[in-house]
Formats: sequence, structure tokens, C-alpha cells
Amino acid sequence: MPRLTKIYTKTGDKGQTGLGGGQRVPKDSPRIVAYGTVDELNSVVGVAVAAGLTKKLALMLKRVQNDLFHLGSDLCVLEDDKKKFKIPQIEERHIKQLEAFIDELQKSLKPLDSFILPGGSLGASHLHVARTVCRRAERCVLSLQRYEAVGPFVLMYLNRLSDLLFVMSRYENLKKHGKDVLWDSYA
Repeated sequence: MPRLTKIYTKTGDKGQTGLGGGQRVPKDSPRIVAYGTVDELNSVVGVAVAAGLTKKLALMLKRVQNDLFHLGSDLCVLEDDKKKFKIPQIEERHIKQLEAFIDELQKSLKPLDSFILPGGSLGASHLHVARTVCRRAERCVLSLQRYEAVGPFVLMYLNRLSDLLFVMSRYENLKKHGKDVLWDSYA
């Protein structure tokens, strides 16, 4: 567990930052952009929870926020360094948990016969924002994978998480707003 005794180090003042294995890289490198976007996603999920989601969703998202720290850890350490350091990583069990959450929530929802608009309740709206940030994180990891190896379950986790956030937004709207906000293709 890291122990932070000083918040500022001044080591990043010239646009470089350190990876978990000690390497220095530019702050705009694809790896930093990827796990920085995961950090942003975790913050957006925190805002959704703070907006007063149903208890069921808030509990699920607490688990997701912890997983996102695993994912950030997974991304901030190079694959070769993971052999040297024991770090939290995304595993298949994390994806299975997301799928179980999706299946549980889907039982309460009617099948869609229309696209839905982001909106409805405040909590559902925040979940839609989280979903779009999650999709961006997924694209960032995909870009990173073109140049460097990443954990085998990272991309799959983000893909499944965006699905969960979509289902959660529908569930939240059902519980707080009573219905989805449907797209009017003739508007």
C-alpha cells in the first residue's frame, strides 16, 4: 500500500511522470493518457454515486471504483515489470462480476425497441456521462495496445463496464423517473 507523506514532488514539472516500474515518460504518452482517462472515469462514477443513486447501484459502483484502481495499477506498470512487482490487476473474475451485475439489473428492465437519449433522472444522466468516458478510456487503451502490451483483461473490462453503466442508467431511470427517455427519430 502506498504511503503518501508529501503530495508535491516537483518531479513532473517538466512534463514527465513516473510509471509504476520507475520509468520516466512524457505525461501525454499513450499509457499515461489511458490510465489518466481511467482515473477520470473513476471520478465521474464518484459524481454519479454522490448524485444519490439507488442503494443497489451505489453498492455495485463502490465495487467498480475499487476495480478501476486495479485497472489503473494494471496500466501504470509495464507488462515485463509485472513479473517483478506484485500489483493489483484486472482479472477474469472482475469481468464476471460486471456480467453478473448486468444480468441482475436486466431482470427489472424491458427489452429496448428504440434508442434512448441520455437523460431522465440526475443519477441516470451522470451514469450516461460515465458510460461515454468509459468508452473513451476503452479507445485510449486500444490506441496504447498498438504500441505496447497491456493486461489481457483490461480492454474487455472497459467494454463490459460501459455496458453495465448503460444498463445502470436505465435501471436508475426506471426507479427514479419511471421510464427511459426515448429517441424520437421523427423529431
